[in-house]
Amino acid sequence: MENNNLLRIAIQSKGRLYEDTTTLLKEAGVKVNRSERALLVRSTNFPIEVLYLRDDDIPQTVASGIADIGIVGLNEVMEREEDVEIIQHLGLSKCHLAIAIPKTSDYTGPQWLNGKQIATSYPHILKKFLDSNKVEAQVHVITGSVEITPLIGLGDAIFDIVSSGSTLVSNNLKEVEKIMDSDAVVVAGKHLTEEKRATIHELLFRFQAAIDAQKKKYIMMNAPRTSLNQILAILPESAKSPTIIPLADEKWCSVHTVLEEKHFWDCIGELKKAGAQGILVVPIEKIVL
Repeated sequence: MENNNLLRIAIQSKGRLYEDTTTLLKEAGVKVNRSERALLVRSTNFPIEVLYLRDDDIPQTVASGIADIGIVGLNEVMEREEDVEIIQHLGLSKCHLAIAIPKTSDYTGPQWLNGKQIATSYPHILKKFLDSNKVEAQVHVITGSVEITPLIGLGDAIFDIVSSGSTLVSNNLKEVEKIMDSDAVVVAGKHLTEEKRATIHELLFRFQAAIDAQKKKYIMMNAPRTSLNQILAILPESAKSPTIIPLADEKWCSVHTVLEEKHFWDCIGELKKAGAQGILVVPIEKIVL
């Protein structure tokens, strides 16, 4: 018998976002044991079932109520224009959409695109950009490898996802217009029961705890008491109130705190100069802020 109170979440069936999403579910303590061909799998320890789909099918699936929520790239949400609500940005699978042209071409601005042929898998987003700049171009919708079209004479430019930029380089293309940033977002349908909303709230709470932990490290260091105030002053404000623990040697103490990893690398040199020793950096599995 179908459990109508079970939250159904649609995620990508393969690719980079699939890997990021399955890792996030695992770190959030949600167990989903998927066999290779299974498209709908129930969690063994959390009231959800996971529906595996193509990324471009997820917005419509959520809008139609087949799935309650979905995790998908913001680019797909904006392209499909389905009636869904973005309830959380996850910051995963970051990329952007951009126009790129052959390296040998001299780009002079959006008007350069007038009369040109542009290949893309995102015609609606592209059209909005062209219309806002009063550019008339021929848009060719390509579902495969968009980046190869200028090379084989099917287009003068492309409009596509850019992550590292290596694909553009390998196809002798250069980015000339960044149109929008994208990351993984959680989208929800408009007709959810209170019980399902409560499950969503708990799931997002777990997601955020796992995501916050990825950005932070637990830092421990030994510090001479004569330099303690100097060391505490070096730590960024985000450290809040560090824990100070006495050591067997009364002239030393241990300083424990949580820092964003990017701040740690900014101040590690100063901490060592101030006398900190035995600096230990430990990953955090979960953190509740």
